[in-house]
Amino acid sequence: MLNRFSLIIGLVFGVSFQLTAQITKEFKIEERRGYHLVYLDFNIYKGVSEIKRKQGEESLYIKSNLSKVNILPSFFHEIRDEVLYANLVHRNVESENLGKSLSYKLFSSTNDDFDHKWSVGLNSNFLYDLHFYFGIGTANLDLSYLPISNCIIKSTSADILLDYSKNTANSVKMDTIMVSINMGNVEAFNLNLTNAKEMIFEANYGTLNLSFSGKMPESCNIQAMVGAGKVNLELPDDSQPFIVKIKSTPMCRTYIPKHLKDIGNKTYVSRTYKENSKNLMTFDIDVSVGSVTLR
Repeated sequence: MLNRFSLIIGLVFGVSFQLTAQITKEFKIEERRGYHLVYLDFNIYKGVSEIKRKQGEESLYIKSNLSKVNILPSFFHEIRDEVLYANLVHRNVESENLGKSLSYKLFSSTNDDFDHKWSVGLNSNFLYDLHFYFGIGTANLDLSYLPISNCIIKSTSADILLDYSKNTANSVKMDTIMVSINMGNVEAFNLNLTNAKEMIFEANYGTLNLSFSGKMPESCNIQAMVGAGKVNLELPDDSQPFIVKIKSTPMCRTYIPKHLKDIGNKTYVSRTYKENSKNLMTFDIDVSVGSVTLR
């Protein structure tokens, strides 16, 4: 009887260990010559991700803590035509019948539900063309001190936080920054520091909180599109020339500050607006159902 009881206890602890066990995987690129651009394609189906500058000599360092030891990411890199191409893929190979239901994955509210943790370290001595895909979870991107020519972020239902926390602008001109999510929220701060020509933010269902803490050095176009949800836009002060065009339906409420000039057709301009301004910011906002708030 005692042996049987001990066996049961051992099985319980063994199962518990398997459920909580994690595996740590590290990927790094130590080559420092032969390329002038790092093209990163980072594609994961689930997890809590952090992307930021990392001290060191590697142009790319990725660390993952995975709760399921039988599902491992694949990593590949090569140098071609003076560009370093790096690709990490982590796909869902689990059977939904054996794990959490799809609805539970989509609507879970705590980080512990996302199982995996990812840390991506970039080096300020290299130029980056970034492409991220996040399935479900959260992603925190701090782009301070990083030279970035493009940044494309796509997500199924991961909430995205984007910031320049050190208040240091991109040292190169960025062509495009895009954040596109199916369902979730986007928090983007200090967007003027991206130094981007084109900014695109879109969500089928969710909230876009976009903030500009200062002026843009050159002209740029900013698009914010939501199917059902909210666009909350913190504009730069009136010394920055800008124009805001809103496309909405009767099912969308709009809140416009009084200091903006209404020039008709749901179009508003700053006090210093001139059509030929060299650093003109053009905002195009499109919300079908929900609200638009400018402040």
